[in-house]
Amino acid sequence: MKLANSLNRLGTETAFEVLAKAKKLEAQGKKIIHLEIGEPDFETPDHIKEAAKKALDDNFTHYVPSPGLMDVREVIAEHQTDVHGKNISPENVVFTPGAKPIMFFTIMALIEPGDEVIYPNPGFPIYESMINYVGGKPVPMELKEEKNFNADVDLIENSITDKTKLMIINSPNNPCGSVMDSEDIKRVADLAYKNNVAILTDEVYKDLYFEGSHNSVYDFDDMEKQTIILDGFSKSYAMTGWRLGYGIFPNELVEPISRLVTNSVSCTSAFSQKAAAAAILGPQDSVKLMLKEFKERAKIVVDGFNDIKGISCIKPKGAFYAFPNIKETGFKSQELSDALLNEGVAVLPGTSFGKFGEGYLRISFANSRENLKEALSIIKNFLG
Repeated sequence: MKLANSLNRLGTETAFEVLAKAKKLEAQGKKIIHLEIGEPDFETPDHIKEAAKKALDDNFTHYVPSPGLMDVREVIAEHQTDVHGKNISPENVVFTPGAKPIMFFTIMALIEPGDEVIYPNPGFPIYESMINYVGGKPVPMELKEEKNFNADVDLIENSITDKTKLMIINSPNNPCGSVMDSEDIKRVADLAYKNNVAILTDEVYKDLYFEGSHNSVYDFDDMEKQTIILDGFSKSYAMTGWRLGYGIFPNELVEPISRLVTNSVSCTSAFSQKAAAAAILGPQDSVKLMLKEFKERAKIVVDGFNDIKGISCIKPKGAFYAFPNIKETGFKSQELSDALLNEGVAVLPGTSFGKFGEGYLRISFANSRENLKEALSIIKNFLG
């Protein structure tokens, strides 16, 4: 069976590959400390699960409109209105099974072969994968450690050409835990507006700031006309397995994106949408507790890595990731990642997030304090 050539351009998300290797080792009896997967180690709050059960009992088990249930879209719109200080209509909300389809559909809807997309590197690997898949040209926005893993906006400006159709930003950032400051966000918004470039702003970690508050390109005058917000429930509410995401789209994109939903997944399950509404409308104590715990763990991880010979680590400002510099260890990223897995610690090589990730590891500190300390001890002993 001959596969389509386009599949050769489709990448993957290494976290799931490393997870599979780690699970295989566990099945053989080896203890593995999981620092590879970007998943909160908390349970979905009970009131959200109860809302899903009630929705099932109320027979929310049938097809719904492709963009989602209108009453749930109203909840999302009101929530996003509060976040951004702009009146957002439920008509601009499109629900999807997970947040990845928002990336997928946005890139499919906007990018033709040869069009250029500026994206963060190191960055979430699906950005580059999807740009390549549709035949676009990925233009990396290098995130530099000397700038706290943020892009140089002057270099972004120099990267924009008449072929640039889309820019992707992600703050707080995966894999670096970095946060764009308000001045840089304003400059990026100005550049996009001036050059008529659409922006996809990935804001799935918007509730997980260790300092400061959320800033978005969407908040500036008229940017709602050319900005797509990507958001979801996996990170804030520990709902990774629920596969619930949504986008806020400009008017002219709502129908095409809804059509892509219809052609691919038909709709997002009705009862899970009801649970999503309960997540937003219900108590937010679990989000605050999770954030407080992640902040404490970040300190453990940063201090621990800075105590290991050959490794340095700057403090993340959000999400639940650290991106330690391993260049002085003498190992390449993949080499050290493989070696540590054999030692019982699953991490990701920085190169899983693009070429500028060489010389780094990504650590998810969505694990217990005890496991984090044990993993750091294993790494320290391994490196001598």
